[in-house]
Amino acid sequence: MQKIPNKFFFRIGEVSKLTSVEPHVLRYWETEFKSLRPKKNKAGQRVYKKKDVLLILKIKELLYKQKYTIAGAKKRIESEQSLSEIVSATPHLRETLSEVKTELKEVLEILG
Repeated sequence: MQKIPNKFFFRIGEVSKLTSVEPHVLRYWETEFKSLRPKKNKAGQRVYKKKDVLLILKIKELLYKQKYTIAGAKKRIESEQSLSEIVSATPHLRETLSEVKTELKEVLEILG
């Protein structure tokens, strides 16, 4: 695998070369994986972000190396994204719980 260049956008041909996945396969995966939705530029060409390229590499790994089915790969990616969302919300939850704990201690002091 090639190193992903530090660019904002990639066209489908560039992504195909970087990932060794044919353009028609990339277009098919877009119909199957809802998290893979590249934007289109004014000319109507797909423009992929770096996160899209990383997702394509993950899909390729699951399908070709780990031998997942399309349905299995979808479930795996969706569950990983859900877990990622939970983990990213954790610092906020900890802060909120800490605030509630402090307020409860203050209420106990007032009542006690």
